[in-house]
Amino acid sequence: MTTQPETPDQYIAQLPKDRQVAMQKLRQVFQANLPEGFMETISYGMIGYVVPHLLYPAGYHVNPKLPLPFISIASQKNNVAIYHMGLYSDEDLLDWFKAEYPKHSKTKLDMGKSCVRFKKIDQIPYELVGELAQKMSPEQWIAVYEGKLKR
Repeated sequence: MTTQPETPDQYIAQLPKDRQVAMQKLRQVFQANLPEGFMETISYGMIGYVVPHLLYPAGYHVNPKLPLPFISIASQKNNVAIYHMGLYSDEDLLDWFKAEYPKHSKTKLDMGKSCVRFKKIDQIPYELVGELAQKMSPEQWIAVYEGKLKR
């Protein structure tokens, strides 16, 4: 990135053409499949989908001025990544994703705590990503998040 983007369109415009296509497609998948209430923004230098202060006034505990993060997508040096806080926080959702992934992709799942990395951008399982996006509403995410904070 040459400058810090202020909008998702600016973020995508700064990428190489092949990454623009993959990121735009991921963005469309999230826009089409996330339950109502999440808001698209730039969050932590990535395209983010957050619970806005209107729905969750407390904001993110690390910095309450920020909305509660849920999903981010980023073009990294060696991959395109999806950061899904629900996968990190909800073991049932994580188990579902791990079981479904081989049904949608021939590549090995490359995953960290909340991060799913796609090194071969032409093999991103967009249908599975869309299903994943539908699995948790803002209200459900808030409940999971608050449950984890209270531990």
